[in-house]
Amino acid sequence: MASTRRSSTRRRRSSSRRRGGGARSAPKELPFVGPGERLWILDVPYGTQVEGASWHPAVKMHVFVGRSLPAHLAPYSPGPHTLGRFLENLHNPGAPAAVPEPAEDLEPRQLQYEAADAIAARAAAGGRQFLLADEPGVGKTISAVLGASAVGDLRGAQRVLVVADRPAAITIGHWCRTITALGDSGLEWVVITWDRLEKVLGHDWDVIIADEAHALRRTTTKRWTHWARLSGHSRSHDAAPFVIATTATPGHTPLELPYLAPAYAQAHGEPMREWTSVKQPGVDFSAALERHGIALERGRYGAAWTTDATRRAEDLARVRAWLEDQRPTAMLHRAAPWGAVPISGMPVALTPAEREAYETEWGEFCREMDIARRGRNTAKGRAALLRFRQKAGLLRVDSTVAWIGQQVEAGRQVACSVEFVGTAAEPITERLQDAGLEVATIYGRDRFDVEAERLRFQTGQAPVCVFTTVASISLHAGETLPGGRQASTAPRMGLFHQARFSGIAGRQVTGRTHRDHQVSPWHIAYAEGTVEEQVSRAMVERIAAASDTVGGDTEGLTDVAALLGADWLPTASFTEGSG
Repeated sequence: MASTRRSSTRRRRSSSRRRGGGARSAPKELPFVGPGERLWILDVPYGTQVEGASWHPAVKMHVFVGRSLPAHLAPYSPGPHTLGRFLENLHNPGAPAAVPEPAEDLEPRQLQYEAADAIAARAAAGGRQFLLADEPGVGKTISAVLGASAVGDLRGAQRVLVVADRPAAITIGHWCRTITALGDSGLEWVVITWDRLEKVLGHDWDVIIADEAHALRRTTTKRWTHWARLSGHSRSHDAAPFVIATTATPGHTPLELPYLAPAYAQAHGEPMREWTSVKQPGVDFSAALERHGIALERGRYGAAWTTDATRRAEDLARVRAWLEDQRPTAMLHRAAPWGAVPISGMPVALTPAEREAYETEWGEFCREMDIARRGRNTAKGRAALLRFRQKAGLLRVDSTVAWIGQQVEAGRQVACSVEFVGTAAEPITERLQDAGLEVATIYGRDRFDVEAERLRFQTGQAPVCVFTTVASISLHAGETLPGGRQASTAPRMGLFHQARFSGIAGRQVTGRTHRDHQVSPWHIAYAEGTVEEQVSRAMVERIAAASDTVGGDTEGLTDVAALLGADWLPTASFTEGSG
């Protein structure tokens, strides 16, 4: 088996195995490129017009044809390992762009080498999938890159596709920098986000890294359709790409693990046709789970996991063992060696006027929910739940701002997690700024340069970060930043302005600061003496329990639904939009 130690795959430079744009599936129509000229792909933001850059339907990106790239177009030239660079190399056969040399200052930890070796061992044994389910902050990104390089070496691979979570401005750069620092191992790497799967459907991939793979838990989406084609989901085990699925929170129930069907099928020695259906995605998966002992019940919304606590515990052990007990193992789940995140509730005493307003909103919510329940109107029920959460959170904005100000005065940096923009992120940010505090803002799609905002927080320029994303950003102290800089070492404190209803989403959020040997306490704010207090208590427990491979979240979701009188709504009402 190929080792992933420092002397082997990690430090290999680009080799002759790289194909300088050799096309497996080049578009039929291309811009005309004259002798001595090059087709330059340009990453021009949507709606932006740049002189000299023209949109071309054959590549679905802006292009420029010439001997060299004009200076004013240089900022739009895609970086290494991006989709734009891949397309540019594809359309300039024999003249690929230069690949940066690996860095000498990035040394993976032993845990990451061990993960890469486990991935390689699984591939060497003929496996087609590996689940890397380490806790947030353990280092799944580096582990996955090292593992993919080792698999590529074993299988004579040429291309690796990395599918990362959003926001793209942060995640794509993070993955590309990691690949560059470790070395590309002679492989052609392409990093995209989940919403761009369609753009790489026409190409073949030898190894695929599915980052934050829990994004694939629903099979009724276009995302799933594209993924199934890309990953060869229905192909035979020996004809599919090798997939490395990375996520600290695989899913809420066994039914949300269809992306692991290939690994399960292999574990049971069964063909994929026993686990998937092209015409009815997810149908055969639920039947296969039931056939292998997972307790399911049939209801209004299709198959559901049993509510029997004993059977659930048995199911958790069963689905985990399917992968962990493989030899070599098909899964790793390792706790952070620096310990679990300290998390607690933070009561907020409402003023008499605030309490009166809160009780009014609660009464209105109960009336709307009762009407929706009697009419079985799930849309109305969801809307009522959303409105109540927004209004309840708005009442606590001043207390959140005051608490953050105290933490900053004490020399700490604060990461404030919110779910809503207009009734939480914006008013909190505005009032902090009115108080003279710099605030990094990571919310609202395309409203901010998210990487620039993240770096403002990480360098200490902005002591507060208000954000809506649940994953794929690093806000921890002492992080190694691009260019060799180091993030500020001020201790991080985390605050949930609104309790996440999903323990899995909450676990992801706490992992933004509680990572890489940095201990970061988190608090869940709630209005004292209200239903928020009961919900927050439930979520403190569920976030702590969400480290289970799967299912640790479901009981908490049921408890929260009962507290809010919304237990008649489908579970998705509480997890959609929460990661």
